[in-house]
Amino acid sequence: MPPPPRIGQPPRSVLWVDDEAELLEPHRLFLADKGIDVSVATNADDAVEMIRRRPYDLLLLDEQMPGKRGLDTFREVREVAPTMPVVMITKSEDDATLREALGADVRDYLVKPVSPRQVLSVVTKVLDGPKIRQQAVARAFVERFRALELERAPHLDWRQWIERFDELMRWDVDLAAAGERGLYDSLRGLYPDMHREFAEYIRTAYPAWLKDLDGDRPPLSIDVVPEFVLPVLQRDKRVALVVVDCMRLDQWRVLEQTVSSLFDVETTHYYAVLPTATPYARNSLFSGLFPGEIAARLPDWWGDRDDESLNAHERDLLEAQLVELKVQASVRYQKISTPADSDDLERHLATAIGGEGISAFVFNFVDLLTHGRSESAILFEVARDEIALRQLTLQWFQRSALLSLLREAARKKVTVVLTSDHGSIHCTTPATVFAKRDATHNLRYKFGEDLRAERPEHALQFTSEDTLRLPRRGMGSNTLMAVGNTFFVYPTKLREYQSRYRGSFLHGGVTPEECIVPLALLTPR
Repeated sequence: MPPPPRIGQPPRSVLWVDDEAELLEPHRLFLADKGIDVSVATNADDAVEMIRRRPYDLLLLDEQMPGKRGLDTFREVREVAPTMPVVMITKSEDDATLREALGADVRDYLVKPVSPRQVLSVVTKVLDGPKIRQQAVARAFVERFRALELERAPHLDWRQWIERFDELMRWDVDLAAAGERGLYDSLRGLYPDMHREFAEYIRTAYPAWLKDLDGDRPPLSIDVVPEFVLPVLQRDKRVALVVVDCMRLDQWRVLEQTVSSLFDVETTHYYAVLPTATPYARNSLFSGLFPGEIAARLPDWWGDRDDESLNAHERDLLEAQLVELKVQASVRYQKISTPADSDDLERHLATAIGGEGISAFVFNFVDLLTHGRSESAILFEVARDEIALRQLTLQWFQRSALLSLLREAARKKVTVVLTSDHGSIHCTTPATVFAKRDATHNLRYKFGEDLRAERPEHALQFTSEDTLRLPRRGMGSNTLMAVGNTFFVYPTKLREYQSRYRGSFLHGGVTPEECIVPLALLTPR
C-alpha cells in the first residue's frame, strides 16, 4: 500500500515528459492528492531546461516522442542530474527497447496505457521503496523479537541449532541493511546467551557424534566430499568444489544475491570439526578424516606440527579420499592466496574449470582479511565490526577471480559446491589462561600440559585427544577451546595481547559463527 501524503513535508516533485500532455491531467490530479507534485514538459529540450532550473525527485520519460527519443533525452538528463532516478514509459513492448533502457540504468519501465495507480505504484517504489522495506523489516523483527528472547536453547538438537543460528544471521544482515541500529543492538543482545548455550551443547554433543558416527549427527567436515561433492560428480561426471577460507554464514548471505543471478542456489550447513582452524577443519574436509586419523595414517603429509605446512597437501588428501571411497576421478587443484594467483586464474579460466572430474579451488582472501586486521591499523579501521567485514567481503567478491570463476562455471553449465572450512568470531574479551611453556600459542585454542582457564566459563576443556579425534600429544596434554567472544592471554602478557588482539576476528573456538558452516549447491540456470 502506498504511504499517505507526507503531512508537514514538501511534496515529492516529479517531472513527466510526454508530447501528449493533455492526457496527463487525470494522472497529475491523482498524484497530487497523494502528495506528489507533477510538472509536465512536452519535449526533451524543455525538460532538460526545467531540470537545470530546479531539482526533481523523479523523471517520468516517454520513450517515443517527436524529435529526440526518450533514451537520447535520458543521456542528456544524466549530464545535468546524474543521480535523479528515471522511469521510462513507452508504447513499445519490444524486448530490444526494454534491454536498452535497463542497460542504460533506467530505474523502471512502464508500457502504455498506464493507469494513475500504476504510476503511483512505480513512483512510490522508486522514491519510498527502501524506506518501506526498512519499516517492514523493523515491524517483522519487533513481532519476532519477544519470542526470540523467550526461546531458550538448552534442549535444541543440532538441526534446531542450525535453524536458530540461520534465523539470527538473517536478521543480522537485514537489520544492518535497513539501518535499524537500535533494533540491531537488541538482536546482538541475544548473542551472549546463544554463545554460552551453544558451548554447553557442544561440550557433550560433539564427543557423542564422534563416538557414534552412524548415529544421529550433523554433517561434519569429513562428510563434505562424500555427501555433497560426489553425488554431483556421479551425475554430471564433473563438479567444481570451491572453499572460501574462513567465510561466515552472514558473509555468505550478502554474497548470495550476486551468485543467484548466475545459479539456482540451495544453501545448507555442516559443522566444522574442532578446533575450528584451517589446519584441522580444512584438512578434514579434503581428506575425509579427523585430524588424529590424518596424523596417524599420513604422517608425511600431516605431522604433529602447527604451521602453514599442515596445508601443503590438500590435493594429495583429496586424491587419497577418492581412493578410499573407490571413486575414479581426476583432480585439479588451485589455491588463490595472492594477487598473482588471482591474475593467473583469470588468464586460464577457460582451462581451469569444465573438464571431467573434480576442479577444486581454495580462496584465502577472507581468511587473510580477518588475520590482517590485527596487523594493519587501516584494515582494522575499515573492518571494525561484522557489518563492515561483510561489506568489505562483498566489495572484494564483486571484483574477484572467484566471481569470474563462477561466471565461467555458469557459462559451461558446471555445478559448483561452494563452502568454507570454518567461520570466525569478533573477539573483544581477554580470557586469562595458565599453561606450561610447551603450550601452543593460538588465541582461540591451545594444546598443552596442565592447561586451564582462569574462568571456566571462558573455555571448554578436554583432557583426552581421543575424545576429539585429535593427534596425540603425550601424557597430561589438554585441549582448551575458547567460547563466546574471548581470546586467550597469558598473565605475563596481558596488556600486550589486549592492545594487539582486542577486536580481532579469530577462529579455532566453539561458537555458531565458527562451527556452523554454509554450504551452497550452485546449479547453472
